[in-house]
Amino acid sequence: MSAYRTVVVGTDGSDTSFAAVERAASLAADSDATLVIACAYLPDKVDTAAQDQLGEDAYQVVGSAPADDTVSRARDRAVAAGATKVELRSVEGKPAATLAKVVSDTDADLLVVGNVGLNTLAGRILGSVPLDVARHARTDVLIVHTT
Repeated sequence: MSAYRTVVVGTDGSDTSFAAVERAASLAADSDATLVIACAYLPDKVDTAAQDQLGEDAYQVVGSAPADDTVSRARDRAVAAGATKVELRSVEGKPAATLAKVVSDTDADLLVVGNVGLNTLAGRILGSVPLDVARHARTDVLIVHTT
């Protein structure tokens, strides 16, 4: 199997997603691949009840952190992990659909995501990004154990 040429990794700014960024950066560095760091965002609409109930999973129902800041911080971690060719994408939309779009737009051959939400009640009810991308991806998917 040939080395990967373009690796897409999703981040939401959480520590667990940054762990996935670091793993993707290492893979990209080993393959001399371009690393595309993607962050999906939703327009702000504060729902404090949902935030209180869902905790770390609240990003699924309320607005997200500023995407440009998130991908900039992720780039710093990726470079520290060895990535030399890094592109940043902030895209409005839901995380799984946004990642699929970025994979398609960049003709990526690997998608990397963290495993947050795979084994949670909120993930089962609301859906989880790793499960959704693994089901619908048209490329290799690496789900990094980040929890």
